[in-house]
Amino acid sequence: MATTTDVYRQARDLLQDLSQDYGKAVAEFRWPDLGERFNWAVDWFDAIARGVERTALWIVEEDGSEARYSFDEMARRSDQVAAHLSAHGVGRGDKVLLMLNNQVELWDCMLAVMKLGAVILPTTTALGPAELNDRIGRGGAAHVVVNAADTAKFDDVPGAYTRFVVGAATPGWVPVNEAYDREVPPAEHPGTAPSDPQLLYFTSGTTSLPKLVEHTQVSYPVGHLATSFWVAAKPGDVHLNISSPGWAKHAWSCFFAPWIAEATIFVYNYSRFDAAALLGQIRRAGVNTFCAPPTVWRMLIKADLSGGPGELRQLLSAGEPLNPEVMDQVRAAWGLTIRDGYGQTELPLAVGNVPGMPVKPGSMGLPLPGVPIVLVDPVTGKEAPEGEICVDLSRRPMSLMTGYQGDPERNAEAMAGGYYHTGDVASRDEDGYIFYVGRTDDVFKASDYKISPFELESVLIEHPAVAEAAVVPAPDELRLAVPKAYIALAPGYEPGRETAFEILRHAREKLAPYQRVRRIEFYELPKTISGKIRRVDLRSREEHVATGRETTGEYRDDQFPELKSQG
Repeated sequence: MATTTDVYRQARDLLQDLSQDYGKAVAEFRWPDLGERFNWAVDWFDAIARGVERTALWIVEEDGSEARYSFDEMARRSDQVAAHLSAHGVGRGDKVLLMLNNQVELWDCMLAVMKLGAVILPTTTALGPAELNDRIGRGGAAHVVVNAADTAKFDDVPGAYTRFVVGAATPGWVPVNEAYDREVPPAEHPGTAPSDPQLLYFTSGTTSLPKLVEHTQVSYPVGHLATSFWVAAKPGDVHLNISSPGWAKHAWSCFFAPWIAEATIFVYNYSRFDAAALLGQIRRAGVNTFCAPPTVWRMLIKADLSGGPGELRQLLSAGEPLNPEVMDQVRAAWGLTIRDGYGQTELPLAVGNVPGMPVKPGSMGLPLPGVPIVLVDPVTGKEAPEGEICVDLSRRPMSLMTGYQGDPERNAEAMAGGYYHTGDVASRDEDGYIFYVGRTDDVFKASDYKISPFELESVLIEHPAVAEAAVVPAPDELRLAVPKAYIALAPGYEPGRETAFEILRHAREKLAPYQRVRRIEFYELPKTISGKIRRVDLRSREEHVATGRETTGEYRDDQFPELKSQG
């Protein structure tokens, strides 16, 4: 009789075997039936890790020091931490807030909390007391695990939660390090059911207060089979993902997807991004699969890529849409194509440019196996060639969240009409490829034409002076609104009239008349702490500017008579 591990492995192996045959993978893949109980840390990780000396986790610091941990070590270390946490009151169903950096204890604690059947509440170390108070209150955290350097943040955060500290001894805090002195047997199965909660994620809050997303024992651990198919790592590969702990992408690609593939997770910690240093580590470590957000890719193409890709085989991007210009430059330098992917905290990778299929410029790719993606017209509520990216709930994928905890109104809105609504707008071509248009609240009209900020931003960053750009509507007496670009300049370029003119001229040459960028402003782009541009802040800034009045530092196309000669 097949065990739960066998059933999981069969699903994983099918996707690995069909990694170059998208059509067959879509036709044959089915979410595995895992029966009445499932725990990824025990049923999968421990099953593949016990007795295996191959490196599971490889952490390199900025000063060059490094540490490697085998699969067997990670299984044993997490057993020790699980026993230690349990001895201090952590039990099945308890919410455990983890606020750690990219350090081995983070991976130990994630596995350990899972082994206890408790619920992980991942949290970035960038948060302050007010945000932590919200997370502990709304998340219902019964325990917190933090580094010694962050314990003071909890002095003003009330609650009867157990306090665990990693590092230096701190009065009132239970030392996690004592766990590694324990002699313990392998962790027993906690008896968790597939529908039991496993993860609670606060979204990054690009438009409002963070939502609290609940995932089960299967929605991430099994749902990321699709992500692993997209990453295309193989057993023994070295995988690097640039992501900060506390955000969903870290769990996607620094935890589940590579270990589903039985690959090594490689981490390079740095205080300040250095493209040359990162590229050096990629080549030295023999990284095979590399995923980075568009912000990092945009910085990498400004660096010297002439040293080649080393052992890289798969290049990936997720978090925000990737501009075609970036893909073109990397392909020209390395002969490799970056494959873009799309998902959310609520929904692991759902659309992606997959191995073995052509990549169309500007497309986020094709729906992943097992994920029924449709586009729904927001007016008619019916499926259409262009509309909101939705999931057909009549074929609900295992990867979709349970819902927003404690928010029935948001749940009803997100699941209305038999669909899960992502809030993103896209179009679909005759081959089924999906092209991102924008967030439902980012797309706007100018002179009655619909404007997709992403299209304009993709043109703007083709100019060498532009490192990043964010386009929003600016009030205009004649057209009601016109496209305005907030620009972050590349190194070596100075803000001023001459630079503004060159960028405006470039945009005019590349864009249709109705898409013209009419105003630009050099500005430090506001971002969430997970690195996404907060266009909502820029829109709000524009709405507070009286119609027809220029803001300080703004340049308008009508200030440049020489542009008129271009039509």
